[in-house]
Amino acid sequence: MEKILRYIGRYWYAYLFAVVCLVAAIALDMMYPVITKRIVDDVILGGQAQLLGGLLAAIALIGVGRGVGGYLAEFIFDVVSTKIGSRLRKDLFAHIEGLSMDYFDATNTGELMARVKDDVDLVWNALGYVGMLMIEVIIHVFIVLYCMFSLNWKLAILPLAVMLLMGFTAVFMERKLNKIYESISEENAELTTIAEENLAGVRTVKAFAREKFEIGKFLSHNKRYYDLNMQQSKMMVRFYPYFQFTGKLLPVVMVIIGGFQVVQGEMTLGSLVAFSEYCRNIVWPMEMLGWLTNDLSSAIASCKKINKIYKQKPSIQELDQPVVLPEVKGGVCFEHVSFSRDGHQILEDISFTLEAGKTLGIMGATGAGKTSMANLLMRFFDPDQGSVKLDGVDVRKLSFGQLRGSIGTVMQDVFLFSDTISENIRMGQRESLDFHAMVHAAGIAQARDFIEEMPETYETIIGERGVGLSGGQKQRISIARAIAKQNPVLVLDDATSALDMETEYEIQKALETLDMTKIIITHRISAVRHADEIIILEHGKIKERGTHEELLEKKGLYYDTYLAQYGEFPAQAVG
Repeated sequence: MEKILRYIGRYWYAYLFAVVCLVAAIALDMMYPVITKRIVDDVILGGQAQLLGGLLAAIALIGVGRGVGGYLAEFIFDVVSTKIGSRLRKDLFAHIEGLSMDYFDATNTGELMARVKDDVDLVWNALGYVGMLMIEVIIHVFIVLYCMFSLNWKLAILPLAVMLLMGFTAVFMERKLNKIYESISEENAELTTIAEENLAGVRTVKAFAREKFEIGKFLSHNKRYYDLNMQQSKMMVRFYPYFQFTGKLLPVVMVIIGGFQVVQGEMTLGSLVAFSEYCRNIVWPMEMLGWLTNDLSSAIASCKKINKIYKQKPSIQELDQPVVLPEVKGGVCFEHVSFSRDGHQILEDISFTLEAGKTLGIMGATGAGKTSMANLLMRFFDPDQGSVKLDGVDVRKLSFGQLRGSIGTVMQDVFLFSDTISENIRMGQRESLDFHAMVHAAGIAQARDFIEEMPETYETIIGERGVGLSGGQKQRISIARAIAKQNPVLVLDDATSALDMETEYEIQKALETLDMTKIIITHRISAVRHADEIIILEHGKIKERGTHEELLEKKGLYYDTYLAQYGEFPAQAVG
C-alpha cells in the first residue's frame, strides 16, 4: 500500500483540487431541498409568488454549478488515475526486468503477465472512477446528515443509525470479498500461464496429440476460476438486497414519522419535503456501497499481489560505484570457481585463462555445467567460491551495462521477437548499426541467402519466437545478432546444433576472421577443433584440457567423443 500512496502523493494537488470540486458539487446539490422548502412554505403555503422566479433561477444556477464541479472532479480523477496506472505498469515492468534470473526460474510467465496487466488495471480503476465515487459517497453522507440534523435532529437519528449499520455491513463484506479476490487473482495467473504455455507450444501439443489433455487441464482451472467468481457473486447477492431494501424503505418510514410531526405542528410541510429529499439523497450511497465494496476489494487484493513483486529484490546487484574499464579487450579468467544451486553442485574448482582474441572450446555431457560457465561470465549468477574476471577485473565489480554490453551471446534456447528480421539482428541498435554492417553480420552467419530470398528480405516480419523459420534459420539469425553487436567477447552456446556440417564449417571459417575472444560451448568436435584450448567437463569438473591434437593423443573422453562422432581413427581423419 505504501507504493500506491507514493504514486498518489505525486499528484496530491490534482486529487485535492478534484475533491474540492466534488465537495462544491455535493454542497450545491444539497441546496435543492432548501429551495424546495422555501417554495412549499413561502410560495405555495405563504402566498409569496414574487419569490418563485428567483428561486427557480437559483435552481438553474445550482444545476450549472453542480454540472461543472462534477465534470471537473471526474475528469481530473480519470486523468490522474490514467497517469498513475501507466506509471505503475511501467515501473512494475522495469522492476521485474531488473530482477535476477533465479526469480524467473521460480515464477511463471503467466503470473507476471496477470500482475502487469489485470492487477494494474484493477488498481487503476480504484484510483479513478471507483475511488471518486467512494470519496463522493463519504462526503455526500456527511453533508446530508449535517443537513438532516440542521432541519430536525430527532428525525436524523434513524438515518444515522441505518448508515452506521450499512457501513459495518460493507466492512464485513469487504473482508469476506478480499479473501475471495486473492484466490481469484491467483487462479487468474494460473489460467493465464496455461493459456500462454499452450499457445506458445501449440506445435508441440499437436505433435504429441495432447489437445484433449491440455483442453481438460485448461477447463479444470477455468472451472475453478468460475467457482471463485460464483462465490464472489453469491456474496454480493447475499448482502446487496439489504442495501437496496434499506434504501427503499428508509424514505417511506421517514415520511410517515415526519408526517406525524407536521400534523402535531413540530415541523413545517416544507421541512418535511426537504427532509424526504435528503432521505432520497442518502439512499443512493447505500445502494452504491455494495458494488463499490466489491470493486475496492478486488483492487486491494491486486495491490497486495503487486506489492509482493515489489518486495522481491534482485539477488545479483551491481555496486553503487562500479569499476569502469577504459576499454574492454576481452580477456576472460576463471579462478577456482565453484557454483551450486538449490544444494546441487554444478561447477567445482574451475580455472582457466583465455587471452583476448583467443578461442576456448568447452565440451561435456548434458548437465556437466557448460552453460553455467556462460551464465557466470555474464553474471546472471555469482559463484559460491572463486572469481570470474574480465580483463583482470572481477565481474562483480563491473556494471551490468559494461559487462553484458561487452559480450555477444547465442544461447541454447534461441529467442526471436515477433518483428522484422532487421530488428531482430539489430536488437535495439537501429541508430548505431547501419544496414551494411547488418548485412555483413548476416553473411558471416550464413544467413544472407535465405533472408534475401524472402519477399521483404530483411524487413520480413517473423512470427512469435521465430515461428515459420527452421531451427537452423533461427540459429543463424541469432548468430548474426551476436556478431552485429561487435563485442570483444562472443559466447556461442550450442549455437550450431541445428545446422548441417557444411554450413557450420562456413560459419566457423568466418568466425576465425573476427578479432574477438570466442567461447564455443558445444557437443560437436567440428565446432572446437581449431580452438586455442579445449576444456572437457565431467560432473562440473575439468576432466581434460588441451588442443585438439593434444586431447586426441591422451585417448580419453575427447578421443572417445571423436570416435563416436566420426566413426574412424584420428589418423585417417585429422587433417
